[in-house]
Amino acid sequence: MMSVLIIGSGNVGMHLYSALLETKNIIVTQISSRNISKVPNADVTIIAVSDNAIAEVSAKITNSFVVHTSGACAINELQNNSSKGVFYMLQTFTKDKKVAFSEVPFCLEAETTENYKLLKKLANSLGENIYPINSKQRKALHLAAVFVNNFTNHMYKIGNDICENNQIPFNILHPLIKETSEKITTLTPRKAQTGPAIRKDSNTIKEHLSLLNNKEQEIYKLLTKSIQNGN
Repeated sequence: MMSVLIIGSGNVGMHLYSALLETKNIIVTQISSRNISKVPNADVTIIAVSDNAIAEVSAKITNSFVVHTSGACAINELQNNSSKGVFYMLQTFTKDKKVAFSEVPFCLEAETTENYKLLKKLANSLGENIYPINSKQRKALHLAAVFVNNFTNHMYKIGNDICENNQIPFNILHPLIKETSEKITTLTPRKAQTGPAIRKDSNTIKEHLSLLNNKEQEIYKLLTKSIQNGN
């Protein structure tokens, strides 16, 4: 049996706690970061708090092996005096939206081979997509994730606004969104690119701009230029 302590009650901590409760051979406990004065011992202590709180929280932990779940923070941002590691799950976690952990990539880092194996065993209790990723690689990966997830979702938000302003149901776009995301599993994003920007369809681009407000025009122009420049 492996004992796991999760510190933090945000989206990542709650999803991970719920998933580990359903596994075999894992004893999991969760506490709020406000209650770290009473930290129970565990084989793996997972700090699932905001990035700017990792150093402060970890400095108060005396357990033998402490890891964080951040994609943007290096392993050395942990301030505990014991062994350190990272248990980064490359997925978006939202309240009340269940995550299929069997499909989640687990990006692991540890200071020792023994502790890496311990993290791998923990990840294997949830899924099979496991990658050894160091701090430099993880920061680059997190940046890529911001582009393909957070920025893309903001584009969905703008598209939804346009639909709402014209009394069009946004779900009309769902099949297009699905096809676009599935297409890049077999094609590179560059080869999958379509639309007026890549075709240099100036008339359509001009018409689109006339339908947008000033802030939306700035985004449209910037993305159009980037596509046409091959960036």
